[in-house]
Amino acid sequence: MIHSKRHAEILRLLKEEGTISIASLAERLGVSLETVRRDVKPLADDGSVVKMHGAVGLASMVGEAPFERRMRENAEAKRLIARMVAATIRDGEAIMLDTGTTTSFLARELLGHRRLTVVTNSSDIARTLATVNGNKVYMAGGELRSDSGAAFGISAIEFVSRFSVDHAVISIGAVDAAAGLTDYELEEAEFARMVLSRGQRSLVVTDHTKFGRQGLVRVCGFDGFSELATDLPPPPDIAAALSQAGARLAIATA
Repeated sequence: MIHSKRHAEILRLLKEEGTISIASLAERLGVSLETVRRDVKPLADDGSVVKMHGAVGLASMVGEAPFERRMRENAEAKRLIARMVAATIRDGEAIMLDTGTTTSFLARELLGHRRLTVVTNSSDIARTLATVNGNKVYMAGGELRSDSGAAFGISAIEFVSRFSVDHAVISIGAVDAAAGLTDYELEEAEFARMVLSRGQRSLVVTDHTKFGRQGLVRVCGFDGFSELATDLPPPPDIAAALSQAGARLAIATA
């Protein structure tokens, strides 16, 4: 790949994902870290990209809200997972969704469904599915977070605890064989734990980049949900932990 073509490929990847680590760019372009750094320098000098610690972002997207930026990260993987899960949900069923980029993708894939009852703490999910196709949407109250537009806290947890649904779906920030499911914010972890307890089917949706990570707050162990949906097979230790707990593994393919 000649220099100018590599510049174009870097910009294409950044347009899709918003922010990419230098290490990931090197791997995807098949070049060394030093080569990527040299390629990025003129793009940063002319203002096309913004260099961050160990990563690079498209200048036009760096100012986006954090949630909007996360929606661009691994977007195709999240869309595949969402499409697979949406196919298992029938018209007229009740579904509970926590806030997260993969659950927001799922809401978009559910636009073809009818007469859904949706319970969520996410204003993005509520906006997506309310007032269409005869859906009924219940949104948890409380102060909305500026980064995600979602409600958390005691009032949100108490609200969703009143419902029993067919499908309870959470997204998760970290999956580790020893630690189980963890997240990075206490309120998000507490809300996710409640969501999982309210469904006949309890489903965790996450892309493969979350495997092997450990967050700050534990949500549950592998026995705390019935199914995990992802885009690539998990590492052997996580697959073994899922199997031992009796949790089903579903892998989305293109």
